[in-house]
Amino acid sequence: MTTRSRLVLAVAAWSLAATAVVLPLVWLINTRDWGVALMLVVPVAVYGLLRLGRALEDWARSRPPPGEG
Repeated sequence: MTTRSRLVLAVAAWSLAATAVVLPLVWLINTRDWGVALMLVVPVAVYGLLRLGRALEDWARSRPPPGEG
């Protein structure tokens, strides 16, 4: 697997994860009376997405083992 295809796969995985986390969180905050309490969860969710992005970037930019690619 080439570095470019790994990078595209990492971006796609992060985009799916961000959508899966952010959309339900925003919907619950907007539609539920108790949703305002979820604002305390938002910084943790954003931090988690940032960590995931860094991990995926490290994975995408790592060199393949000898004999591959």
